[in-house]
This record gives sequence, structure tokens and C-alpha cells, in this order.
Amino acid sequence: METVSENACFGGTQGVYTAASQACACDMTFAVYTPPQAGDGPVPVLWYLSGLTCTHANAMEKAGAQRAAAEHGVALVFPDTSPRGDDVADDDAYDLGKGAGFYVNATQAPWKPHFNMLSYVRDELPALLRAQFSGKLDLDRCGITGHSMGGHGALTIALNNPDKYRSVSAFAPICNPHGSDWGRKQLSAYLGDDESAWGDTDASKLVREKGWHGPILVDQGDADNFLDLLKTRSLIDACEAKGQDATITMRPGYDHSYWFVSTFIPDHVAFHAAILNG
Repeated sequence: METVSENACFGGTQGVYTAASQACACDMTFAVYTPPQAGDGPVPVLWYLSGLTCTHANAMEKAGAQRAAAEHGVALVFPDTSPRGDDVADDDAYDLGKGAGFYVNATQAPWKPHFNMLSYVRDELPALLRAQFSGKLDLDRCGITGHSMGGHGALTIALNNPDKYRSVSAFAPICNPHGSDWGRKQLSAYLGDDESAWGDTDASKLVREKGWHGPILVDQGDADNFLDLLKTRSLIDACEAKGQDATITMRPGYDHSYWFVSTFIPDHVAFHAAILNG
């Protein structure tokens, strides 16, 4: 692991790092915020998965989560959204290829060699952090959140791996990718046209079939111009049908931007901290 930068921030440290990834077969950049409490012993970790076109930097710089993380004694991890590099496959569209990994393990050419973001986020990066941040991060106490495509990633990864995550939330997540153009296009490319091969990659279906062992927190702006693609209603209906403990709030006047995320991220950090520290 190589250090790109480290800066003092709210009494803690905001760092950016790179490391070779076997899962993605390229170097991957990620960011970690360690709060001041990490100086006294390991703190719980909140993973933040970003959305389409983003890198590790978008949420790190725009979400404003560090102040709340320092207040509650929670570390933040910001992975990238896809593999990077000259030999990594890409597409002319913004919603496929680089910046659009959709947090799945690709099985189809030309994506399969590099696009294994599920394994990277769920397995490889936690193992790296456990080794490199020993004594600072408690990787046995993890929560996960994300925005848009990253909200899809947070919900599906948590619902499929309840042993690895104690808490889950999302901002404007893609709730029903199997029924949306933000999902069907990408899953067909990465996993093939046979929908039976898409597996457990739809949060609404996962809630209906499996549910979650704790509360789910979701914020969604009602002025979001991508509402038809996000399909929030599908997740609401699934939670109601399952009897799932969930707070899904439509926020009047808020859109899909980081102004929306930064407004409500203190609530999400507090939500995760209460569970992770409890």
C-alpha cells in the first residue's frame, strides 16, 4: 500500500492510498478517514460506496461526513467505483465501464478480467485495511452506505452478507435494478443476458426474500430527476410486504446531488454509530 496523501481533519486523518488489487487486476485508489478516537484503540468502520461517474474522491470531498464521523468515533472508507487503467475495458456511455462497476463480479467479456468490484469491496479491501490499519480500525464492526449506484451496492452487499455488516443505509439508491434501465443494461453487460444469472443483485427482491436483521435507513429526494430509474416505490413495497423495519423518507425539494447527501449524512453517520457502538 502506498500513501498518496494524508491531511489532518477534525482531529483525525483523511488519507488517500493506492494498492495493487488481485480482484480487479489493477492498482486501486481508496480513501480512509480515521477519527481522533482511533488513537486510543480500534473504531468501527462505515463504508461509503459512490455512484455512477464517481471515484473515491467525490464523497470524500463533497459529502462532509468527516465532522460527524469524528463526533461519533467512526472511521470512513471510500472505495473507487470501478477498476482503472489503460488496459481496463470501457464504454462510451457514462453508465457502463469505468466509473460504473455496479458492485458485481463480471462474468462476461470484456469486463470479466477487471470488473470484480463485489470481491474487491466485500473481501479484498477489508483484508488490506485489517492488515494496514491494525489497532485503528475494527473490521468486525462494519456498517455500509452509499449513493445511487453505491446505494444499490450497499443494500445488496449488506443483504447478502449479514454476517459482515451490522448496519445499512442508502441515499437515493437504485432499488430495483432488475426492473430499471439503471440495472438491466449493466447487469446484461457484466453478467449476461440470462436474467437467472443476475443472482441476488436487486435490493427490492432481496428484502422480500431475505429481509435484514436490523433497521434500514434510506433518504430520497422527491425532486430527484432520476426517480423513474431509482424505483424507490419498489423498495417501499418490498419492506411493507416483508414487515421489514425500515425508514424510507422522501425529502421535499431535494435532488440527486451531493447537496442532498451532505444535508442528511450526519443523520446516517449517527444511525450507524448507534448500532456499531452499541
